Amino acid sequence: MNQNNYGFVRVAAAMPRVYVADCRRNSQQIIALARELDSKGVWVAAFPELSVTGYTCADLFSSHPLLEQAEKACGQIVLASRELNAALVFGAPVAFRGRLFNCAIVCRRGKILGIVPKTYLAGNAEFYEPRWFESARVLGDRIERISYAGQECDFGTRLLFCMGELKFGVEICQDLWSPLPPSTYASLGGAQLIVNLSASNEILLKHEYRKSLVRATSSRLFCAYLYCSSGYGESTQDLVWAGSSLIGEYGAILAESERFSMKAQTVCADIDIQKLDNLRIKEHSFRAEGGTVDFRLIDAGSGVETDFGELFLRRVEPRPFVPQGDPKALESRCSEILSSQVIALATRLEQIRCRKAVIGISGGLDSTLALLVTTLAFDRLGIPRSNIIGVTMPGFGTTVRTHNNSTALMELMGIDSREVSIVEATRKHFRDIGQDENVHDLTYENSQARERTQILMDISCKEGGIVIGTGDLSELSLGWCTYNADHMSMYGVNVSIPKTLVRTLVVWAAKNRFASEGKVSEVLLDIADTPISPELLPADENGKIAQKTEDLVGPYELHDFFLYNYFRFGFSPDKILFLALKAFRGEWDEKTIRKWLSVFFRRFFTQQFKRSCLPDGPKVGSVSLSPRGDWRMPSDISCPWSLSEE
Repeated sequence: MNQNNYGFVRVAAAMPRVYVADCRRNSQQIIALARELDSKGVWVAAFPELSVTGYTCADLFSSHPLLEQAEKACGQIVLASRELNAALVFGAPVAFRGRLFNCAIVCRRGKILGIVPKTYLAGNAEFYEPRWFESARVLGDRIERISYAGQECDFGTRLLFCMGELKFGVEICQDLWSPLPPSTYASLGGAQLIVNLSASNEILLKHEYRKSLVRATSSRLFCAYLYCSSGYGESTQDLVWAGSSLIGEYGAILAESERFSMKAQTVCADIDIQKLDNLRIKEHSFRAEGGTVDFRLIDAGSGVETDFGELFLRRVEPRPFVPQGDPKALESRCSEILSSQVIALATRLEQIRCRKAVIGISGGLDSTLALLVTTLAFDRLGIPRSNIIGVTMPGFGTTVRTHNNSTALMELMGIDSREVSIVEATRKHFRDIGQDENVHDLTYENSQARERTQILMDISCKEGGIVIGTGDLSELSLGWCTYNADHMSMYGVNVSIPKTLVRTLVVWAAKNRFASEGKVSEVLLDIADTPISPELLPADENGKIAQKTEDLVGPYELHDFFLYNYFRFGFSPDKILFLALKAFRGEWDEKTIRKWLSVFFRRFFTQQFKRSCLPDGPKVGSVSLSPRGDWRMPSDISCPWSLSEE
């Protein structure tokens, strides 16, 4: 893999202005767009189904002059490709052994690499392809040799084309809509990219269904999907073509064309084949079938030297855990996340016949979310909220703001509110172990954290309840928790909720789920606006928080970005840096991102021992560090990767 490319490949769909049955003008259009795309560093450029002749030639397909002109035009396109780095995939009718096939021709640098015939012909409603064309099924799995446009090449459906690390397969229009698409076999044969040449016409709502097919296929096959459809000029008689082209990758649409344009147009995107390969390696069902289908691999040469640093045609989401999109999408995602947490806790309480819960309430984000979840779970079970015991435990660093918010929240939520200061007990503990109270070291901080956990555990024992853990996924990934203190509980409701999402959920709950409960919403919003801190060091002279977590361990929005891209896709530190620079352009500079990325990897690999003995907690999203679920790693391991030098 070319490390400068980090596994990215630029692909494009081109929709020329179509001139039905005018092969010369169509080939000129294809060549012009191919040159334009080649100048942009495109690896694979796709053109529509039967783009050399036009799709709507009807009975003209049986005309020898048209087929002769089409072959000549194809030869011109192949000849023009000698000057280009991009591989071209375009459509033409090809005669073979007394039959006519609807084909995709793949060429690069003046050579026809292979010709792939269409398997499933559209023959219902407005389509009449079986009238003119033969299905590739008559060939079976055989790969034939054909002489076309003055060259000898392979002819068949079991062909994959290799450019550097990229492997791509080809199918044509209706193939995608069939019960068993050829792309299934191509992906199992190793293709990370499927190119579909299409002439899909427009009828009401068809476009949304088409997009759903591309999304679902790319997700199911762990692949990228390049769908290129006919545009302006193809429409004739009863049908309309709008140039509906799409580029999808693993369930997401990366780019799509403007429909109903009257001009030739192109659409490009950068796909990530390294990501797709990593996902396939992790997916057992794909591994079980992968490699079971034989394909002939056609060497298409080396990859294209594309400058992804200068131009990157791909959106990198800076906050991948936070629901994006319109308010309805936010509503749906936040509601589902909270519901998952609530039903998980309710199940645990019901199974162990427990009707009480104990939570340490600090006035911070994590304990607030845990309290909201616990309250909703008790409501679902019909247990009075007064059975929830909230304990605020002021210490040396507790500020007026967090103390007031914690007590106000407990009172407003109608739970059993208690306050137990840890100051005197911690001072006695300092005396017992010989710790100088004026030395604000790790012992000073951790002693307070463990004192709080002891109080919660003992109250739960006395009251017959369970301690609800408040620690979140971001803290676990960094090991930013005190071993056998806030690290420990009897059930952790936030263990798969990263910090950026915790804040989003609290704000959403304030404005939606708890908006009708008096001043609860006001307090929740103030908590969401409070700097994140364990409050273990004394407040400053103004009584404000002196110990801000993100000053010490780094910005959580960066760490959550690092975690998502490492855990989900196994990216190297250098690739994560590359993506972070794109995602946070204008927000964080390279020096800062490098600093905290190094901290992330160092802490992630040295703190596994804390994650190896985590209490139970619900998996809510795609990332979980539970040792019983998604993440198993030796505790005694040094970080095997590091950033390259600047």
